[in-house]
Amino acid sequence: MTVQDSTATGVILSDPAAAKVKALLDQEGRDDLRLRIAVQPGGCSGLRYQLFFDERYLDGDQTYDFGGVEVIVDRMSGPYLGGAVIDFVDSIEKQGFTIDNPNAGGSCACGDSFS
Repeated sequence: MTVQDSTATGVILSDPAAAKVKALLDQEGRDDLRLRIAVQPGGCSGLRYQLFFDERYLDGDQTYDFGGVEVIVDRMSGPYLGGAVIDFVDSIEKQGFTIDNPNAGGSCACGDSFS
């Protein structure tokens, strides 16, 4: 596990996203969870984002801190997520996490997968 400077090569969690993650973690009532962001094969564009709470640390994990919210990216997902900005949108049209990934060459209409 390594602690990275998120502004250089890692993921970036916006302030609204960090606040939403913190609220969700508070609802869980556990202090051993952190947000894991991963890339998995699947989806209509080839790769799919996965965001979930995890209590584990895996060998090679990159760890980032955003105002007390710990974010983890596994070794295989790191190259796909470098510079990606995770935001939380709450509007009349849409609510949820969004990912703006400069490494994505293309994405599907739903925004859940990319190539």
